[in-house]
Amino acid sequence: MSTRLEVLEAEALKLSPADRSHLLERLIASLDADPEIDSAWELEANRREASLDSGGVAEVPAEEAMNRLRSRLAR
Repeated sequence: MSTRLEVLEAEALKLSPADRSHLLERLIASLDADPEIDSAWELEANRREASLDSGGVAEVPAEEAMNRLRSRLAR
């Protein structure tokens, strides 16, 4: 490990747990950056939002959705 990286790591470890978590999320996101994938997800999110707005689908509370999935997996 380079000295510069060791210094950076030591500084990062001095951060609060919440700040370290935020930094970790940002670092992981920077590794996963792919404009095509981001664009595809944005299109899908817009499609789903339009479907909700038009009444084509109904919202389901998260707890109910998880219960449905658990039920299907238990079969």
